[in-house]
Amino acid sequence: MIMYGLSTCSVCQKALKALEAVGKDVTFRDIRAEPLDEAELSELILEFGDNLVDRSSNDYRALNDWLKNSDAEAQITAKPKVMARPVIRDEGVFYLGWNEAVQAAVLAR
Repeated sequence: MIMYGLSTCSVCQKALKALEAVGKDVTFRDIRAEPLDEAELSELILEFGDNLVDRSSNDYRALNDWLKNSDAEAQITAKPKVMARPVIRDEGVFYLGWNEAVQAAVLAR
């Protein structure tokens, strides 16, 4: 299982702790320290579309107008912190966020 996020993100930290507490083997990847390559980002955009960008974040609001009107790939490449997180990949199945539905699905696998 791979979790993409930010090491400073409290939601990512909660998700990681919960997964490890039930014995899941999780590889955490900080997307700021180790940015997604073009293929990885394309795969996530194919899976989640524009939902991959957290438009409610201060980082998104701070983007210039050109980037705000660009596609999700350009936005995340320019400012990785705008990516919604965490993104969890478990045996080819992707999950976005850490809400109750995601928790139930991931912890049950």
